[in-house]
Amino acid sequence: MKYFILAAAIIGTCLTDIAAQTQYKVITTIESIVPMGIGRSRIVEAKSPLDYNQFTTERISGKDSKQGKIKRKDAKIENLAETKLLNFYSGVGINFQNIASNDAMITSKLNELASEGWELFTVVSGVESDSGKPKGGQGQSDGKGIFITRYIFKK
Repeated sequence: MKYFILAAAIIGTCLTDIAAQTQYKVITTIESIVPMGIGRSRIVEAKSPLDYNQFTTERISGKDSKQGKIKRKDAKIENLAETKLLNFYSGVGINFQNIASNDAMITSKLNELASEGWELFTVVSGVESDSGKPKGGQGQSDGKGIFITRYIFKK
């Protein structure tokens, strides 16, 4: 009985260590919805770690947070991977071959991460698109937009 309790305690400690070592990884896809192939579409992956604490300040009673002392350029990483994707639009409109090609490229990346032991935890997406001409028909539409998706993995 003593050995059983000792073994259970050791296993419980090991499982606690495993749970505490969960890691997360974010992969972002940006797919341009700018016509004529002018936009840039990519799969982007950070290749070096970054500690958010170096860029975090606190406010006391809602007053100055000292964020002005933190430089944005210091938050940029130098080591990242970019995988070229195709744009959603060609010169004549939506290009379904480009969309299927992007799906194949993204699937390849997701399969690679799965083979490395990463589990797809959640997916978040958003769109910023051309809203058309301003009210009253005066002016131009911007003709710009992106479709962004963040794939969050854990292991």
